[in-house]
Amino acid sequence: MSLTQEPSVPSAPPESPPPSRSAGAGRLLLRRLHFYAGILVAPFLVIAAVSGALYAIAPTLENVVYDRYLHTDSTGAPQPLAEQVAAAVDARGDLELSAVRPSTEPGDTTRVLFTDPTLGESERLAVFVDPVTAQPVGELVSYGSSGALPLRTWISQLHRHLHLGEPGRIYSELAASWLWVIALGGLLLWIARYRKGRANGNDRVRLATVDRRVRGRNRTLSWHGAIGVWIVVGLVFLSATGLTWSRFAGENVSDLRTALSWTTPAVETDLTGGSAEAGGDHGGHAGHDVAAQPDTETAPAVDTVPQLDSVLGLARSAGVDDKVEITVPADAQTAYKVTETREPWQFSPNSVAIDADGDTVVDTSWFADWPLAAQLTNWGIALHMGLLFGLWSQIALFVLAAALVMLIVRGYQMWWQRRPRNGSRPVGRAPGRGGLRDLGVPAAVGVLVVAAVIGWFVPLLGISLAAFLAVDVAIGLGRRMRAG
Repeated sequence: MSLTQEPSVPSAPPESPPPSRSAGAGRLLLRRLHFYAGILVAPFLVIAAVSGALYAIAPTLENVVYDRYLHTDSTGAPQPLAEQVAAAVDARGDLELSAVRPSTEPGDTTRVLFTDPTLGESERLAVFVDPVTAQPVGELVSYGSSGALPLRTWISQLHRHLHLGEPGRIYSELAASWLWVIALGGLLLWIARYRKGRANGNDRVRLATVDRRVRGRNRTLSWHGAIGVWIVVGLVFLSATGLTWSRFAGENVSDLRTALSWTTPAVETDLTGGSAEAGGDHGGHAGHDVAAQPDTETAPAVDTVPQLDSVLGLARSAGVDDKVEITVPADAQTAYKVTETREPWQFSPNSVAIDADGDTVVDTSWFADWPLAAQLTNWGIALHMGLLFGLWSQIALFVLAAALVMLIVRGYQMWWQRRPRNGSRPVGRAPGRGGLRDLGVPAAVGVLVVAAVIGWFVPLLGISLAAFLAVDVAIGLGRRMRAG
């Protein structure tokens, strides 16, 4: 080994390799998709966000607006449940008793539900009874498994289909179908921009905060990107849970859950040994707040009312401890079903079937035994509806919806700020085309196959994407013909 060494020369930092053509083409394709989807679908997203924000705080509004129905100032020991229900039956003897939601807290009323043929789908008439005096205090139409009252029902239907019925559901499904695509596509573009800035030595580039040193369109872009980073998880969640309520994609979700045995278990109420109840296509949420309907179409006889106290007692002793709905059977061959309702901080909707004549629990459905997918679905529904964590859920959803509107406004603002200064165009140009062509055949085929599979599973996404592509190709061909 030599005792003398040549002085070392510091080596230059290795240059980062230039981005591949396919990577650049992928970003170009993603930018064009993000741009067109944002411009064309954003109006639907704004409607869904504003109505969704109202729906998120609807449970709190409901408690204020309908305080005299939901609460009572009476003090003292509550009357037996059978007497409370009997009072409601006497008041509405023209209707058929369907179910009962007993009061569990002092100051709350008992809700007695009746099947009313004059009401719409998933609607029942609720008679509210003071549990202390066993006197009715009023009646309202109740909708869905969470017992939404008219105000929340109106907002729910606005959010779901703009009060246009089934045709109106296309708007909300289109918004939910594209929301996750726009959100994840925007996140990838923003991360790529951040990494490019860092690679070029710009250590001042921001990822999750607003760069207040820049002005104009760059300032707007910084706001748009930072907001998107903060809310992207929430947007994907809203998109995924919203699609389960949709008309077309929802059916595919239901079929997939059934094929994978992820459906929601149900208790057996047939005392003759027949088959168990189906869990439902969407685990009890075929629409926003779909009601827990009576087990049969006919009504129970009034002589089932005296059994309600013993049924509730058996359910409590079996471990069904939270607020419940007791579905009253139509005949002696059907058991009572006692199910924990969707309430704030209620994470396990257990259910039992009870044979009142035999004074026994004949079947149970414990949330802890459900498939994980069914558990996650139940929590996702409650969270999407603003119920899972009570007021905290409502605040979070309201803020998320407001942030989405702000994100969209910033996106349109960037489009306007990109307009030519000479006034030749009122708005900015779309990102250049050619991204799919420049990907190369294998990558382009892969993209098309993935798009086709997703489009089949989420039909409105696939149809609208095909329409975008057809229009885009037609515009491109038209420009070529004019230029040639």
